[in-house]
Amino acid sequence: MKLIGTISEKHRLLALPDPLHPLISVVRVADFRAADDPVWNRFSLNFYCITLKKNVKTEMDYSQRRYDQHSGILTFIAPKQILCLNAPPVCETGEDAGYALFFHHDFLYSFPLASKIRSYGFFSYVGNEALHLSDTEEKCIAEIFLKIEEEYQHLNEHSKEVIIAQIELLLSYSNRFYERQFVTRTPVNHAVIIKMDQIMDDYLNKKLALKSGILSVEYIAACFNLSPHYFSDLLRSMTGEGAQYHIQEKLIDRAKEYLSVTDLTVSEIAYQLGFKHPQSLNKLFRRKTSTSPLEFRRNLNIQHLNSRWCF
Repeated sequence: MKLIGTISEKHRLLALPDPLHPLISVVRVADFRAADDPVWNRFSLNFYCITLKKNVKTEMDYSQRRYDQHSGILTFIAPKQILCLNAPPVCETGEDAGYALFFHHDFLYSFPLASKIRSYGFFSYVGNEALHLSDTEEKCIAEIFLKIEEEYQHLNEHSKEVIIAQIELLLSYSNRFYERQFVTRTPVNHAVIIKMDQIMDDYLNKKLALKSGILSVEYIAACFNLSPHYFSDLLRSMTGEGAQYHIQEKLIDRAKEYLSVTDLTVSEIAYQLGFKHPQSLNKLFRRKTSTSPLEFRRNLNIQHLNSRWCF
């Protein structure tokens, strides 16, 4: 696999002029001239890439999933993400094909975005989870790229502040537009929740945890053919909580069931649920219920005895 380490190297591979700054560049997609080079078979970038594609068709693999990119989409690529370009970008109509923004993490140093950028989950989405823009949204995003392009022509400390502010604005809009996409491009919300609950129940009922370990976000997301980050953000948009929260709730419910109707020890229950160590179940159970598994069972027994005496 080829690591494209610098923005200058990326420019050369796309037959673009050298960037004006080693840590950032903004270019027009219509200017791309991706040569037939083995590098595109499997590569990654050492910097971030945000691309708005309009009137463009190409094929790219993100994390071993193929995706045909057409017009009106916004893609986010994080450093070290594995990519494969199966066909060079082709502008289908000869019109404006969009923009690509490359920036190294070092460009963000001394700005809050340097740490905040890790909170934007869509940098971990795969290709078929790109942001599909409406006409209005596309115009909004294009204007931001144009502003960045304008400031890029005369880079100094003041223009750097403006560019970073525009990048933050772009990311904020992307968060908003993804929330819209979760609603408009996803099956009815309750159907997703029902299917997820069935997947979790099947995993536990078939005792897959004994072989494969604790139920994971990755496992459930794969059942939906989605990346873990996208699936978790989708759930958060619908329920206010991410996938890990729902998994933990299911594990606690199942632990309560075992404690209520079986004589299994806490260690045996932890093993049934896929925990490597009983202490992990104890810690999660106490955090979720403010009591330990043994205290929960003891309280149930006391309640049962009291109900018998009342009878």
